[in-house]
Amino acid sequence: METYDLCIIGGGPSGYAAAMRALDFGKKVVLIEKDKVGGAGIYNGALTSKTMWELSMKYHTVKNELEDNDGRDFEISFKDLMKTVSSAVFERKFQLACHVKLLQSDVEEKLFTYERGTGELISAHEVLIRKKNENKTIRAENIILAAGSTPRRLPGISIDEKNIVTSDGIFSWKEFPASLVILGAGVIGCEFATIFSNLGRTKVYLIDKADRILPFEDEDLAGVVSSNFERNGATIHKNSKLERMELKDGKVEYELSYKDGRREVIRVDKALISVGRVPNIKGLGLEAAGVKTLPGGHIADEDTQTNIPHIYATGDLTAHISLVNVGELQGRYAVERIFGKPARRLTYENISSIMFLNPEAAAVGLNEQQAIQKGIPFRVVKLDYSCLARAIAMRKTQGFFKIIVSDDDEMKLLGMRALGEHASSAIQAVALLISMGKGIDELADLIHPHPSIIEGVQECVRMLRGKSIFKPAVFKDKMRCYRYAEGKYTPLFHL
Repeated sequence: METYDLCIIGGGPSGYAAAMRALDFGKKVVLIEKDKVGGAGIYNGALTSKTMWELSMKYHTVKNELEDNDGRDFEISFKDLMKTVSSAVFERKFQLACHVKLLQSDVEEKLFTYERGTGELISAHEVLIRKKNENKTIRAENIILAAGSTPRRLPGISIDEKNIVTSDGIFSWKEFPASLVILGAGVIGCEFATIFSNLGRTKVYLIDKADRILPFEDEDLAGVVSSNFERNGATIHKNSKLERMELKDGKVEYELSYKDGRREVIRVDKALISVGRVPNIKGLGLEAAGVKTLPGGHIADEDTQTNIPHIYATGDLTAHISLVNVGELQGRYAVERIFGKPARRLTYENISSIMFLNPEAAAVGLNEQQAIQKGIPFRVVKLDYSCLARAIAMRKTQGFFKIIVSDDDEMKLLGMRALGEHASSAIQAVALLISMGKGIDELADLIHPHPSIIEGVQECVRMLRGKSIFKPAVFKDKMRCYRYAEGKYTPLFHL
C-alpha cells in the first residue's frame, strides 16, 4: 500500500493550494480530483462568469459610446461570448495541466502524485481511490478534505439544466434567451443579472424577497446597482415570494406573491436558480473516519482541523465564507498547521471581496450597517468618483469611495467600500492597514500615482484630517464626512 505524508481529496482552489504548500515543506503528497484540476473556480464558477462579466462591461461601454455619438449599433452573439469564455478556460486549464505534469515528472524527488478519480475515507488513515478502470487504497498520515460544493437546488423546482438551470447550466445554452428570471438577489444572482442586462439581448427579471438587493451592503451601494439594472431594462421583483416555478408549453412560468397581497404570473424563456451552494460531503466516507458534520451539512472544524486531529477540512466544505481566495488561504493554512507553525491564527475578519456588478464593487472590513449592528461609534468619509481626474479621463464617473474609521483621534481603519472602475484594486492598501490595526496617517502622507483611481483613497483620508484639496462644505453632493455615535449621524464639514 502506498503511503503519503498528506492526501488531499479535491483539486479545486483550496485543495490545489494545499498541495502546492505541502511541497514547500518537502512532503510526499497525493492530490485526488474526480473531474478537472481547478474545480468550479475555473470551469463553471469564478473564471467563466468573470470572463462573461468583463466582456459584457466592455460591450456595454462601447455600445453606449457608439449610440451616443452617431447612432450606430452592433451586437455580440452568444457563440462569440462562449468562444471568449472557452479561450479563457483553456488558457488556465493548460497552465494547470502543464504544472501538474511537470511536477509529477520530477523523478528525483517523487513528492507529488495526481490521481484522477474519487476519494473516500474507509478509515481514519486509509483512502479508497476509485478510478475509471481500477480502484486502489492508499494510506496517509494526514488528510485534507477539499471536495468543494455544488449549486443548491430547491424542493418543488425541477431543474433540467436546460430551461431551469443553476450556474452550471448556463454554459450549455446555444443562444441568448429572450427573457430570463433569476431567483436569488445575492452576489451571484446580481452578477448574472448584470451580465445579461449589459449585453442587451435578454429581458432580465430578478426575484428578491427583501425590499432591496444586496441587503448585506449599505443602501447607497445597493441603490446605484439597482438603478443601473432598471436603466438596462431589468425588472426587480422586490418583497416577493416565489410560489411556484414550472415548465409550460416550452416556457418557464413562475408565480409570485407580495407582502401587500398581490400575486403575479409571468412566463419567460429561461430561469436561473441562484440560492447558494451546498458542500460535497456525499461519498467522502466521513462516517468511516468519524468526522463530524454540522446541521447544515458542512464539516465541523476548529481552525480548519476536524474532530479527528490529523484530518482537516477547507474551502466550501466548511461553514465559513465561500470564496476562492478564502479557500486557498484555508488550504495553505491547514498545511502550515500540519507541518509547521502558522505565524498567526486564521481570521475571517478582514477578507477582501469583489462584486462583479455595474459598476464593479469591492469591500473589506465593516460597512456602516455592520458597525451600527456591532454598536461601534465611527466616522465615515465618502468621495464621489466625479472628483477623480482618472475617472473623468476614463469617462467613468459613476461610483464612490467610502472609508469607515474609529470615532477617536486615532481614526483606526475599520472598513472600506469602493464602487466604480478599478474598485477591486483600490481597497488593498486599506485592507493591509486594517490587518495591521493602523490608522489613516500612512495613507494621507503617501504619494499616490497620478492620475489614478486610488488618489481618491488619499483624498478621503485627507478629508478626515481636515486637509483635503476639495472641501466637503463646498461640494456637499460629492463629498461627505460624518460621525455616527449614540444612535445618530452628525456632519463633520471641514473648510
